[in-house]
Amino acid sequence: MSETQTGASYAAAGVDIEAGDRAVELMKEWVKKTQRPEVLGGLGGFAGLFDASALKHYERPLLASATDGVGTKVDIARRMGVYDTIGHDLVAMVMDDIVVCGAEPLFMTDYICVGKVHPERVAAIVKGIAEGCVLAGCALVGGETAEHPGLLGPDDFDVAGAGTGVVEADRLLGAERIREGDALIAMASSGLHSNGYSLVRHVLLDRAKLGLDQHIDDLGRTLGEELLEPTKIYSLDCLALMRTAEVHAFSHVTGGGLAANLARVIPDHLHAAVDRSTWTPAAVFDLVGKTGDVERLELEKTLNMGVGMIAVVPEQSVDVALAALADRGVDAWVAGEITERGEHETGAALVGDYAG
Repeated sequence: MSETQTGASYAAAGVDIEAGDRAVELMKEWVKKTQRPEVLGGLGGFAGLFDASALKHYERPLLASATDGVGTKVDIARRMGVYDTIGHDLVAMVMDDIVVCGAEPLFMTDYICVGKVHPERVAAIVKGIAEGCVLAGCALVGGETAEHPGLLGPDDFDVAGAGTGVVEADRLLGAERIREGDALIAMASSGLHSNGYSLVRHVLLDRAKLGLDQHIDDLGRTLGEELLEPTKIYSLDCLALMRTAEVHAFSHVTGGGLAANLARVIPDHLHAAVDRSTWTPAAVFDLVGKTGDVERLELEKTLNMGVGMIAVVPEQSVDVALAALADRGVDAWVAGEITERGEHETGAALVGDYAG
């Protein structure tokens, strides 16, 4: 073999280790902003370390864990070239699932898969995750960036994450606490959040051929700006609500829609009736429905329709709960109640017609 002839290499196969190292250096400052006192070590180790002795004051600590991604919303970020908001969506999907049982978010790890490492792009994604962790009150203790040339295009990427929280056993929220007469307090979503984007993209981009840079009067901004609006993170709001008012359960409205997610925390003998007339869904939901001629029930089992989180509280706690959420700037309202389940009723259903 001549000296000028070269053999196969990782770089020739499409994996740039130096670019990955540069991405790690760029993201360090953002990860540092998420640190809690229980976190040991820094970015770059093989595992993130969290000092569990901080849990000694719990009588019976239960660890809660969740994992998720943000689905095909990453395609909107890729098309727009905006990478520093998708991390908010990831944290919301993971940590708002954890807080549903009453758990305090502790720490999170992420996984970013790319076709080609663009260090600044990866750092922007991590910046968004870190900012989301700050909003959720948790630490970002580590993660992984994987380069998959040949499987993903140079500009393609996906993100996923896993998180851990803790709750005192006797403060665990859920179906066991819910009683007939409890009220359903809805918390407004910031928009589509991170679910149903396969339907949204099919309707608005593939069929209607709308451009992401197209200004939509009813939205008051471009379509791309609307579709990339970050998912609201409710974790600290829910924890604050628990400290202020009696809460029996939460339901995070994600894939499957409001009724299906709410039904997951309703006991078998009870029914959650959600009154549509108590709110008006944002314009983007109407845009998807009318543009794609999507039936209301199909929309409702795919999109959140303007409600991102539901709190189930006893009737006597309603005023205190609403005041606590208002103090935190959360748009919230009583959207229904818990009743005895009828013969043909399921765990939860939407009734009536939307306001407006």
